[in-house]
Amino acid sequence: MLQPGCITARLQPCGHFTQPALKRLRPYSDNAVSASGKYTLIVSMGAVLGLIGASIVTWLISVNPVAIRGAVLRRDPDPARQLPVASASITISGATPLQAVRSDPLGYFNVRLKRRIRRGQPITIHLRHPDYEPLDLQDSASNNLFIAFLTPIAHPTRARIDGPEVKIANVVAQYSVATTNAVNVGSAFKTFVVENKGNVPCPGRGPCSPDRKWKASIGSAVIDAGPGNEFQNARASCIAGPCPFTRIDDTSLSHNRQSLTVSVLNWSDTATFLVEAEVYKPVVADILRRSYPVIFDEALTFTLPAAAQGVSIQADIDGSMIVFPLGPALYLSWADCQLSLTNDQTKVYRCALKPGFHFSPGRS
Repeated sequence: MLQPGCITARLQPCGHFTQPALKRLRPYSDNAVSASGKYTLIVSMGAVLGLIGASIVTWLISVNPVAIRGAVLRRDPDPARQLPVASASITISGATPLQAVRSDPLGYFNVRLKRRIRRGQPITIHLRHPDYEPLDLQDSASNNLFIAFLTPIAHPTRARIDGPEVKIANVVAQYSVATTNAVNVGSAFKTFVVENKGNVPCPGRGPCSPDRKWKASIGSAVIDAGPGNEFQNARASCIAGPCPFTRIDDTSLSHNRQSLTVSVLNWSDTATFLVEAEVYKPVVADILRRSYPVIFDEALTFTLPAAAQGVSIQADIDGSMIVFPLGPALYLSWADCQLSLTNDQTKVYRCALKPGFHFSPGRS
């Protein structure tokens, strides 16, 4: 029996191949599939190896440092006394730095190199400061953060001055911050009328009552506080006429501003409205504030907000309370001061006593 639609000659019916035909087709089909599979496999393996190689190269580049970063601190067993060392000179041997650098007021240093160096390559970080013993820190190149502790040079002659040392106590940092206060300078009001005729059906266009049943009118009023002034506690109300059939849009009244606008929808007879508010004038004033320094040994530290102005230090000098304006030069007759800024612009002040002065143990 032949399958429908099949035409035969001397071969078997359609849908079947003769044995010779199978022998001729199978070798050709197997070879084609085998060649295509090998090609796809080679391409896939090449892509994977390429990605792996690129990742390895990227990783090798990233781990090889292009800069040596760290901080310089004063050596002390008490972590609270490990103060930053500013203006320390830092050079590096075993690498090619662009230039010698100095630590900033926070002790931070960043020595950029002319080219990347191999991770693990031996380097020596040379740190010098006139008030500290020299330090040659031997380490291996890496992207780690290097912390160097400098030992202060003993100054046995510090207290050898003519006469007794001056006692300093009750140190307080004073500063001012500009703030804006609103002062009430009066009030303002305005009445206005919104005319309308009640019980007139809504024509389908124009203003109508909220239920779209009655014809309505819209009225508004504007009040101005004057240049440099602003309104506060603004309110509006209906004071005469069929007030139950009115709606006040007081959206703008919730904001303190120089000019206010009130809009009213009235779908009955004529009504009268009142808008009023207090008038305030912004006044800039300086508020005096205080900060109490932290004292370690012969140095004090205090922080001030970024907006601090007019910084001065009040101190008890041998029993006499004196105020010392710090000024841009950070000059004090009894201490050397430095100023640094944090990332949020907080001001960090550090002052070290000069020879002949010391903090009194009785400081309160």
